[in-house]
Amino acid sequence: QVQLGNSGGGLVQPGGSLRLSCAASGNIFTIYAMGWYRQAPGKERELVANIRSGSSTNYADSVKGRFTISRDNAKNMVYLQMNSLKSEDTAVYYCNVRGRLGGLGLREFDSWGQGTQVTVST
Repeated sequence: QVQLGNSGGGLVQPGGSLRLSCAASGNIFTIYAMGWYRQAPGKERELVANIRSGSSTNYADSVKGRFTISRDNAKNMVYLQMNSLKSEDTAVYYCNVRGRLGGLGLREFDSWGQGTQVTVST
């Protein structure tokens, strides 16, 4: 009942930048947190960054100082600005949104985007 659409991945050289975007749509009453995860080949999915409703942020140590997460509450969108990209940032990046649905019961939801490939290579 909540759909996530993301964009912005691609191929970039080391040291370059990319910006990921993710839009949440559907029967959303409120959003607790929005975030980005990534999964490299042969590795488990890991948290990259998240941002809560009060705008507090959390980053993986490996991306601190290089990546910035932000959100637009009016549009239910979350962004990830990635600078100084390294080859080890190569992965499929997934958007994640958690909150409550509208309607009776205000059920919680935990939705994932389809993933976007980020490749950092010469």
